[in-house]
Amino acid sequence: MSVKPIVIVSSYPPRLCGIATFAEEAREFIQKANPQREVLVISHTDGRGKGVFPLIDMSRRNWWKPVVEKISELDAYAIHLEHEYSLYEFRDKRGIGDNNKGFLTLLEAISDYPIVVEPHTVHGRLRDAEANFICELCQRSDVVLFKCHYQKWRLEWTFAAYGWQTPRNIMVVPHGARPDRRWGMDVIPELRKELGLEEAGLSDHVVGMIGWIQSNKRWDILLSMWDEVHEEIKRRSGREWDLLAAGTMRDPDHRDDYEEWKKEVWRLERKGIAHYHEFVPRGDLYYKMMAICDFIVLPSIDETQSGTLARVIALNKPYITTAPMEGLTAQTLESEGGLLFTTKRMLKEKVIRLACDEQLRLEFGENLKRYLDEVVSWHVITRQYLHAYELARHAKRSGQPVVLDLEF
Repeated sequence: MSVKPIVIVSSYPPRLCGIATFAEEAREFIQKANPQREVLVISHTDGRGKGVFPLIDMSRRNWWKPVVEKISELDAYAIHLEHEYSLYEFRDKRGIGDNNKGFLTLLEAISDYPIVVEPHTVHGRLRDAEANFICELCQRSDVVLFKCHYQKWRLEWTFAAYGWQTPRNIMVVPHGARPDRRWGMDVIPELRKELGLEEAGLSDHVVGMIGWIQSNKRWDILLSMWDEVHEEIKRRSGREWDLLAAGTMRDPDHRDDYEEWKKEVWRLERKGIAHYHEFVPRGDLYYKMMAICDFIVLPSIDETQSGTLARVIALNKPYITTAPMEGLTAQTLESEGGLLFTTKRMLKEKVIRLACDEQLRLEFGENLKRYLDEVVSWHVITRQYLHAYELARHAKRSGQPVVLDLEF
């Protein structure tokens, strides 16, 4: 008798999409934890690769029907769906969306199979439509995976305000991070040469802003103050520090900010205090670019959780990020691996402080190493995934819904 596969439903590379990249990495580690069982993917029509079925055509209102047929054909052990609103939003000829109705219909149509859904956007303060969607999602799923504890306990408050029962089938499973990309200091000079940054004259000490260049990432905040920050770091420490801004645009809607921020980095580059490096932040190259930085700045103004932060944690890199900012703040508090800012003045002070305090950087690095090993390593996360699959399968066999503890 053949072993039933685990089936992931998600966007998938080569699509330049955070969920696609996440799904690719998650699949790799789920497969390692289940060598006897195939891990297959049903993706949007631009997905590619072995064991990938590109069937989701969002130009069709009934896009979900081929997915149902393939799941039935594969006879899955468990269905693991990665959800982001934009991935499953059908829009008619007038541009009016269906509020992810097709996704909910898909869940109903595959209800005979163990269903685990991992929504990647669950705001602490939900809009009415978001609250209703999460409610219906939980009703149609065996297990729902939230990324952060605050998302789960905030839901208790939100649903109570609507007079709704809080779903009891929600597990908290953090965003996974690779445990195999922690290069030692002895490797950094070779990485700098490989990336062409040694020839570019990059200083020995580097503050990094690395990743997709999007309007919500707000690179301009640090760029606008880097002249002063650079001078103050040099005055206090006696050392030269460069700002490395590296990445590229993903969404054409953000082109204006992308172009403006590049010009500002080039201005700083002409002064010899910053460098711009254009690259597509995917795969090992993404990790290598971060690895050469002493610490990372994430001045984001809209994140429920962050793939960029997962890579920072994977590398045990100290960081500075915005607060209060959903998952970014939650993981900073839990990991004790970074500093938080709420104003431009605070960001300036924190960057100077972290650059001038090597001991603090080492302490944060050790904290992130522990957090990675014990909490967010993909090896830890995949064990939680397997537990969720077992809960979902037991619910289907017994006819009894999954009931998990509330947070508080």
